[in-house]
Amino acid sequence: MMGTIGIAVLGTGRMAHVYGPKINAHPGLRLEVVYNPRMSSAENAAARYGGRAMDDLGAVLGDPRVDAVVIATPTNTHLEYIDKAARAGKPIYCEKPLDHSLERVEQALTTLKTHPVPFMLGFNRRFDPDNLALRNAVQTGEIGRLTMVMSWSREPSPPPIGYVRASGGYFVDATIHDIDLLCWIAGEHPVEVQAAGSCMFDPEIGAQGDFDLTMTTLKMPSGALAHINNSRACSYGFDQRLEAFGDKGMVQTLNHRDDNLVRWNDRCTVARAPLRHFFLERYDQSFYNALDEFHAALTSGRAPSATAQDGQAALAIALACAKSAKTGQAVTPDYT
Repeated sequence: MMGTIGIAVLGTGRMAHVYGPKINAHPGLRLEVVYNPRMSSAENAAARYGGRAMDDLGAVLGDPRVDAVVIATPTNTHLEYIDKAARAGKPIYCEKPLDHSLERVEQALTTLKTHPVPFMLGFNRRFDPDNLALRNAVQTGEIGRLTMVMSWSREPSPPPIGYVRASGGYFVDATIHDIDLLCWIAGEHPVEVQAAGSCMFDPEIGAQGDFDLTMTTLKMPSGALAHINNSRACSYGFDQRLEAFGDKGMVQTLNHRDDNLVRWNDRCTVARAPLRHFFLERYDQSFYNALDEFHAALTSGRAPSATAQDGQAALAIALACAKSAKTGQAVTPDYT
């Protein structure tokens, strides 16, 4: 593709409002269309971020000014939009997860095989500069042989219960980000998972049969272990840290802060204010970088680096974690 790439954003929810400004900020992308079957929602979003508001998907996909689509709709609609965009020959950037069901993910893979178009799954945390630097340190052997990789991912407060009901469960909704990230860092997928969960913060989440606090261990083919620590609540803010430990050293990422000054006085030592960021602020740059990767893939003719197969593997692992937490047994992910 030459020149700027015209993008149609499908959906007008929270993630669409993340991608709209990022598309506008990218010199190689152009926000051409904002789509929602409810025209008023499309018009409201287009008024904020530009582009033409449209409520006819067929017209959007048939528009020659639309070179590619960004699917930012609810997870249970992804398969429909992937099918229609692929049949129209439009490259696709799709929010994660691909779906909550491995069967439906398989349908998406079949569609993309039958109608091959460039496809990228929005595992944006791969494109965070700190996370990428840590992975590069592992990949270049800076810490020697990787033996352990760990992720702490804790949210400030539980989401609305309506969101929880439609989320697919905590492992599929949240842990899947850490799963993909740690597998990407390690360069392998686990042969076995062991997970535990409880509900310590919001009884309504427990009433849905879900968890708001989980611990997960992934055993890799190399023998390396990955540990994931998740919480739906955290009194001091959005806690996001990684650690990779090898036989020759260790590398870590730290939380981002508005105030990085360390204070020592007669009231405190090394005291700082609570973390104020949530994922939109903490990973702001990563969303731009992910779109930049999509643009680079389209303009160079190569495949994007975060694939539908990556989404399939992450979902298989997340579902195995959910099964392990329910049964108390170690589980082998179903990668078939």
